[in-house]
Amino acid sequence: MFRKLGHVLLIVALVASVGGHWAVLQSVAWTNMLAGNLHEVSVTEAFEKTFDGQHPCRLCKAISAGKKSEKKSELPMPLKKIEFVSEQPAFIFAAPQNFRMVSDSRFSPADFSSPPPVPPPRQLPG
Repeated sequence: MFRKLGHVLLIVALVASVGGHWAVLQSVAWTNMLAGNLHEVSVTEAFEKTFDGQHPCRLCKAISAGKKSEKKSELPMPLKKIEFVSEQPAFIFAAPQNFRMVSDSRFSPADFSSPPPVPPPRQLPG
């Protein structure tokens, strides 16, 4: 239930963010204009009168004004030049200062097979 509601709200937000609300409002305005014009004239004349742009209704005028005010309020995005640095960091491979070699003769496979020097952890009573 909440997941579907979240999806619906996300879709509504995305449509509104790209200006889809103006298209929805314009569709409602055209539908109302067409219905009103059909009461007065024939179907072809109603379509012509609705979509010719010469006879806008109050809602069409409000939508046009809203679109213009929205475009004026948008701030232009400043173009920034992307700069790529071609300098690569220097990689220095140096030995440590206090380095000494350990001979292999001190180690044997038996050193690695012995149990650890500390006793295993005990289980807590409970």
